[in-house]
Amino acid sequence: MNKHTLLTSIINTACKITNQGLSAGRSGNISMRHGAGMFITPTGIASSQLTPSDIVFVDDQGRWSDAGLKPSSEWHFHHAVYQKRPDAQCIIHTHSPMATSLACALMPIPAFHYMVAGLGGREIPCCGYELFGSQALAEEIIATIGTQYHGCLMGGHGSIAFANNASMAFERAELIEELAGMYVRLKQLNPNPPLLSHQQMDEVLAKFAGYGQQSHAKV
Repeated sequence: MNKHTLLTSIINTACKITNQGLSAGRSGNISMRHGAGMFITPTGIASSQLTPSDIVFVDDQGRWSDAGLKPSSEWHFHHAVYQKRPDAQCIIHTHSPMATSLACALMPIPAFHYMVAGLGGREIPCCGYELFGSQALAEEIIATIGTQYHGCLMGGHGSIAFANNASMAFERAELIEELAGMYVRLKQLNPNPPLLSHQQMDEVLAKFAGYGQQSHAKV
Protein backbone atom coordinates (compact mmCIF):
# COMPACT_ATOMS: atom_id res chain seq x y z
CA MET A 1 0.00 0.00 0.00
CA ASN A 2 1.44 3.39 -0.96
CA LYS A 3 1.67 6.22 1.56
CA HIS A 4 -1.22 8.27 0.15
CA THR A 5 -3.60 5.29 0.19
CA LEU A 6 -2.54 4.40 3.73
CA LEU A 7 -3.10 7.94 5.05
CA THR A 8 -6.47 8.14 3.32
CA SER A 9 -7.45 4.81 4.89
CA ILE A 10 -6.48 6.08 8.35
CA ILE A 11 -8.58 9.23 7.96
CA ASN A 12 -11.58 7.41 6.51
CA THR A 13 -11.50 4.83 9.30
CA ALA A 14 -11.08 7.52 11.97
CA CYS A 15 -14.21 9.22 10.64
CA LYS A 16 -16.10 5.89 10.68
CA ILE A 17 -15.11 5.38 14.31
CA THR A 18 -16.68 8.73 15.20
CA ASN A 19 -19.69 8.43 12.91
CA GLN A 20 -20.57 4.96 14.22
CA GLY A 21 -20.42 6.17 17.82
CA LEU A 22 -17.39 4.12 18.82
CA SER A 23 -15.60 7.22 20.14
CA ALA A 24 -16.81 10.78 20.69
CA GLY A 25 -15.04 14.07 20.08
CA ARG A 26 -11.26 13.77 20.09
CA SER A 27 -11.08 10.44 21.90
CA GLY A 28 -9.89 7.23 20.29
CA ASN A 29 -7.11 6.75 17.75
CA ILE A 30 -5.99 4.61 14.83
CA SER A 31 -2.63 3.62 13.40
CA MET A 32 -1.30 1.58 10.50
CA ARG A 33 2.06 -0.12 10.15
CA HIS A 34 4.37 1.44 7.56
CA GLY A 35 7.77 -0.12 6.98
CA ALA A 36 9.56 -0.43 10.31
CA GLY A 37 7.34 2.23 11.90
CA MET A 38 3.74 3.38 11.90
CA PHE A 39 1.48 6.25 10.96
CA ILE A 40 -0.88 7.30 13.76
CA THR A 41 -3.53 9.96 14.26
CA PRO A 42 -2.34 13.07 16.12
CA THR A 43 -3.32 14.09 19.62
CA GLY A 44 -6.17 16.54 20.17
CA ILE A 45 -7.62 16.78 16.65
CA ALA A 46 -11.14 15.62 15.75
CA SER A 47 -11.37 13.05 12.96
CA SER A 48 -13.51 15.38 10.83
CA GLN A 49 -10.64 17.88 10.73
CA LEU A 50 -7.85 15.48 9.78
CA THR A 51 -5.80 15.89 6.61
CA PRO A 52 -3.07 13.54 5.33
CA SER A 53 -0.35 15.92 6.51
CA ASP A 54 -1.68 15.68 10.08
CA ILE A 55 -1.00 11.94 10.40
CA VAL A 56 2.23 11.38 12.33
CA PHE A 57 4.96 8.90 11.45
CA VAL A 58 6.56 7.23 14.48
CA ASP A 59 9.62 5.10 13.77
CA ASP A 60 10.50 1.75 15.32
CA GLN A 61 12.39 3.52 18.12
CA GLY A 62 9.36 5.58 19.11
CA ARG A 63 10.62 8.81 17.54
CA TRP A 64 8.79 11.38 15.42
CA SER A 65 9.65 14.68 13.76
CA ASP A 66 9.43 17.85 15.86
CA ALA A 67 8.40 19.72 12.72
CA GLY A 68 4.85 18.32 12.67
CA LEU A 69 2.07 17.45 15.08
CA LYS A 70 2.51 15.21 18.10
CA PRO A 71 1.18 11.65 17.82
CA SER A 72 -1.71 10.37 19.91
CA SER A 73 -0.78 10.11 23.56
CA GLU A 74 -1.49 6.39 23.23
CA TRP A 75 1.30 5.78 20.71
CA HIS A 76 3.15 3.61 23.25
CA PHE A 77 0.73 0.69 23.06
CA HIS A 78 0.35 0.98 19.29
CA HIS A 79 4.13 0.77 19.00
CA ALA A 80 4.29 -2.14 21.45
CA VAL A 81 1.64 -4.18 19.61
CA TYR A 82 3.42 -3.74 16.27
CA GLN A 83 6.67 -4.84 17.90
CA LYS A 84 5.13 -7.97 19.43
CA ARG A 85 2.49 -8.95 16.87
CA PRO A 86 3.66 -9.18 13.24
CA ASP A 87 0.06 -9.97 12.22
CA ALA A 88 -1.05 -6.47 13.28
CA GLN A 89 -1.18 -3.99 10.38
CA CYS A 90 -3.88 -1.67 11.73
CA ILE A 91 -4.77 -0.87 15.36
CA ILE A 92 -7.94 0.88 16.54
CA HIS A 93 -8.52 2.20 20.06
CA THR A 94 -12.00 3.36 21.07
CA HIS A 95 -14.05 4.44 24.08
CA SER A 96 -17.25 2.83 22.82
CA PRO A 97 -20.02 3.00 25.48
CA MET A 98 -20.80 -0.64 26.28
CA ALA A 99 -17.26 -1.96 25.95
CA THR A 100 -15.96 0.87 28.11
CA SER A 101 -18.65 0.20 30.72
CA LEU A 102 -17.44 -3.39 31.06
CA ALA A 103 -13.82 -2.22 31.02
CA CYS A 104 -14.52 0.13 33.92
CA ALA A 105 -15.96 -2.82 35.83
CA LEU A 106 -12.85 -4.84 34.92
CA MET A 107 -15.15 -7.45 33.37
CA PRO A 108 -13.98 -9.54 30.41
CA ILE A 109 -16.60 -10.70 27.91
CA PRO A 110 -17.02 -14.45 28.45
CA ALA A 111 -18.21 -17.09 25.99
CA PHE A 112 -21.92 -16.26 26.19
CA HIS A 113 -22.07 -16.24 22.35
CA TYR A 114 -19.90 -18.02 19.81
CA MET A 115 -18.91 -14.74 18.12
CA VAL A 116 -16.74 -13.96 21.13
CA ALA A 117 -14.24 -16.17 19.26
CA GLY A 118 -14.04 -13.42 16.63
CA LEU A 119 -11.33 -11.81 18.76
CA GLY A 120 -9.23 -14.96 18.68
CA GLY A 121 -9.99 -16.78 21.92
CA ARG A 122 -12.53 -18.21 24.35
CA GLU A 123 -13.27 -14.77 25.80
CA ILE A 124 -12.51 -11.13 25.17
CA PRO A 125 -10.09 -10.40 28.01
CA CYS A 126 -9.78 -7.21 30.04
CA CYS A 127 -6.38 -5.90 31.05
CA GLY A 128 -5.76 -4.12 34.33
CA TYR A 129 -5.85 -0.35 34.67
CA GLU A 130 -2.75 1.72 33.99
CA LEU A 131 -2.42 5.46 33.33
CA PHE A 132 -3.33 6.45 29.77
CA GLY A 133 -0.39 7.18 27.52
CA SER A 134 2.02 5.22 29.70
CA GLN A 135 4.48 2.47 28.91
CA ALA A 136 2.93 0.53 31.79
CA LEU A 137 -0.38 0.48 29.90
CA ALA A 138 1.38 -0.77 26.79
CA GLU A 139 2.98 -3.59 28.77
CA GLU A 140 -0.35 -4.51 30.39
CA ILE A 141 -2.03 -4.77 26.98
CA ILE A 142 0.79 -6.88 25.53
CA ALA A 143 0.61 -9.26 28.50
CA THR A 144 -3.16 -9.59 28.04
CA ILE A 145 -3.35 -10.19 24.28
CA GLY A 146 -0.35 -12.52 24.14
CA THR A 147 0.00 -14.20 20.76
CA GLN A 148 -3.65 -15.20 20.47
CA TYR A 149 -6.10 -12.35 20.94
CA HIS A 150 -6.86 -9.68 18.32
CA GLY A 151 -7.86 -7.15 20.94
CA CYS A 152 -9.06 -6.67 24.49
CA LEU A 153 -10.90 -4.42 26.89
CA MET A 154 -8.68 -1.93 28.72
CA GLY A 155 -9.47 -1.62 32.42
CA GLY A 156 -10.97 1.75 33.35
CA HIS A 157 -10.38 2.99 29.82
CA GLY A 158 -11.82 1.47 26.62
CA SER A 159 -10.83 -1.19 24.11
CA ILE A 160 -8.29 -2.03 21.42
CA ALA A 161 -8.72 -4.12 18.27
CA PHE A 162 -6.31 -4.90 15.46
CA ALA A 163 -6.07 -6.86 12.23
CA ASN A 164 -4.08 -7.15 9.02
CA ASN A 165 -6.06 -4.32 7.39
CA ALA A 166 -8.14 -1.31 8.41
CA SER A 167 -11.47 -2.81 7.36
CA MET A 168 -11.06 -5.90 9.52
CA ALA A 169 -9.70 -3.89 12.46
CA PHE A 170 -12.83 -1.72 12.31
CA GLU A 171 -15.06 -4.82 12.15
CA ARG A 172 -13.37 -6.18 15.25
CA ALA A 173 -13.78 -2.87 17.09
CA GLU A 174 -17.48 -2.92 16.17
CA LEU A 175 -17.76 -6.55 17.23
CA ILE A 176 -16.34 -5.83 20.68
CA GLU A 177 -18.93 -3.09 21.20
CA GLU A 178 -21.77 -5.23 19.82
CA LEU A 179 -20.91 -8.18 22.06
CA ALA A 180 -20.41 -5.92 25.08
CA GLY A 181 -23.90 -4.50 24.59
CA MET A 182 -25.41 -7.97 24.27
CA TYR A 183 -23.61 -9.18 27.38
CA VAL A 184 -24.72 -6.22 29.50
CA ARG A 185 -28.34 -6.84 28.47
CA LEU A 186 -28.01 -10.58 29.04
CA LYS A 187 -26.75 -9.98 32.59
CA GLN A 188 -29.88 -7.94 33.26
CA LEU A 189 -32.03 -10.90 32.19
CA ASN A 190 -29.91 -13.51 33.93
CA PRO A 191 -27.13 -12.50 36.37
CA ASN A 192 -25.51 -15.93 35.85
CA PRO A 193 -26.03 -16.68 32.16
CA PRO A 194 -25.03 -20.01 30.61
CA LEU A 195 -21.68 -19.98 28.83
CA LEU A 196 -20.25 -22.11 26.06
CA SER A 197 -17.71 -24.67 27.24
CA HIS A 198 -14.02 -24.56 26.36
CA GLN A 199 -14.59 -27.47 23.98
CA GLN A 200 -17.45 -25.66 22.25
CA MET A 201 -15.39 -22.49 21.86
CA ASP A 202 -12.41 -24.46 20.57
CA GLU A 203 -14.70 -25.95 17.92
CA VAL A 204 -15.78 -22.44 16.91
CA LEU A 205 -12.18 -21.22 16.77
CA ALA A 206 -11.22 -24.17 14.56
CA LYS A 207 -14.15 -23.50 12.25
CA PHE A 208 -13.37 -19.78 12.04
CA ALA A 209 -9.78 -20.62 11.06
CA GLY A 210 -10.99 -22.10 7.77
CA TYR A 211 -14.23 -20.19 7.25
CA GLY A 212 -15.01 -17.93 4.29
CA GLN A 213 -12.63 -15.40 2.79
CA GLN A 214 -11.06 -14.00 5.96
CA SER A 215 -9.65 -14.85 9.37
CA HIS A 216 -13.00 -14.48 11.12
CA ALA A 217 -16.48 -14.16 9.78
CA LYS A 218 -19.75 -12.72 10.98
CA VAL A 219 -22.32 -15.45 10.63
